[in-house]
Amino acid sequence: MLTHQNALAPRARSRESLPIGRLIRSVRRERGLTQKELADALVSVSGNDGLSRDEVSRWERGKRVPGSYWQGWLGAVLEVAPDRLRASARLAKELRSRQRN
Repeated sequence: MLTHQNALAPRARSRESLPIGRLIRSVRRERGLTQKELADALVSVSGNDGLSRDEVSRWERGKRVPGSYWQGWLGAVLEVAPDRLRASARLAKELRSRQRN
């Protein structure tokens, strides 16, 4: 029998293997944040004002992959485990590499 938990399980599992941009967008939306609000929160917690909504947009569109510095702050703000962010970043880099070849 299909239960509510079973219906959600495939989505949860599939999100585990998302490229980092899609993961950021998904979690950001779940938290009810705009790209600007996420950028502002990252600036606030990191003390680094070198981040804008435009960079968050680049991450989400897969144009760039946030480095370990921003991954750490993303994990804190979005409450995502560092290992999950690293795995998603690796996946995004692999996908970008395949697209170039």
